[in-house]
Amino acid sequence: MAGRRIVPIGPYHPLQEEPEFFKLVVEGEKVVDIEIHIGYNHRGHEFISPELTYDQVPFLVERICGICSNSHPMAAVMAVEDICNLEIPERAKYLRTIVHELERIHSHLLWVGLAGHFIGYNTVWMWAWKYREHVLEVFEMLVGNRNHYAMNKPGGVRHDLRPEMVKPIRDAMDLVEKKVWMLTKAVLDDPVILSRLEGVGILTRAQALAYSTTGPTSRGSGVPWDVRRDEPHAAYGLVDWNVICFPEGDVLAKTKVRMLEMIESVKIIRQCLDRIPEGPIEARIEEVPPGEGCGRTEAPRGEVFHYMRSDGTNRPLRHKVRAPSYMNIASNKVACVGGTIADAALTLAAVDPCYCCTERMAAFEDGRLKYTWNELLKLSWQKTERVRARMGR
Repeated sequence: MAGRRIVPIGPYHPLQEEPEFFKLVVEGEKVVDIEIHIGYNHRGHEFISPELTYDQVPFLVERICGICSNSHPMAAVMAVEDICNLEIPERAKYLRTIVHELERIHSHLLWVGLAGHFIGYNTVWMWAWKYREHVLEVFEMLVGNRNHYAMNKPGGVRHDLRPEMVKPIRDAMDLVEKKVWMLTKAVLDDPVILSRLEGVGILTRAQALAYSTTGPTSRGSGVPWDVRRDEPHAAYGLVDWNVICFPEGDVLAKTKVRMLEMIESVKIIRQCLDRIPEGPIEARIEEVPPGEGCGRTEAPRGEVFHYMRSDGTNRPLRHKVRAPSYMNIASNKVACVGGTIADAALTLAAVDPCYCCTERMAAFEDGRLKYTWNELLKLSWQKTERVRARMGR
């Protein structure tokens, strides 16, 4: 159509931490349509998983996303426990919750820092990442790693909480709570930040439901769904906390959700430290019977679930992953339209996309699976050879 132009964002772009391609259709500065292309980062986790034992799978899936490296293994082991109809020890439930909420804080602080950087407020970026360091130091004390915690295993957890760890965790939570409130007030009191975020990238409640969004993306649009509350697991049904929700649906609402969720995470961690009982940290699993199970939890970006099918061996027969970004990224089809080119970049980043979590590969035609996994692999190898031939290698 005359007067329309294409503005590409990606596959490589300063505001996209990983390669994805968004084709903006614009009239002047106004975005009138967007095409979303994924598939640049497929790494085959669902294909690799059945080659591993149930005890090895958590180490694989925690590398789906470095920022959500507790969420994926937690959902995966919950799927195994669902097959086994197993209840884990209560101490393990509290330990899972502590690590899960520490991850939420560090993920949200990372996002807040990047958001500040994206709008030109590098001071916010440096502040947020400075305070995030205290959370990463707690992880290092608890499990030995700042990321990829190797905490979860089928039947419980791998690392226990020693008495001398309690005070450093409490001190870190005191500091995080104080600094998050400071950052929250700084964001809400700054007229430039408000003008940049308020009314930008609006996703209405109806649109959030239509696109099945999840996490802060849906709660920022007035949909109060949170797996931790609505499908209690770990210790979430044993502590008091609130689901943060705002109705506006813009980038500012998503920001407020994440800021205040960190305060709720601090509350949850403190209660877990107060109430954690003595006892074992795992229930031994002798064998995984034939069957199928599903594990669901609330990652920082929203609901993540893992489906597993067992044939009675020590390896999963089938392992399916659905990460929150798979649903949230699609909502940009409506959230970006009507805004400016500059607003589109912020809107794309506002869902906190994780493209490594998102990549899937399946082809259907007339409701039937068109290619098997082996056929897809063969097609991929053939394409690789064609590319090599064109490049003269």
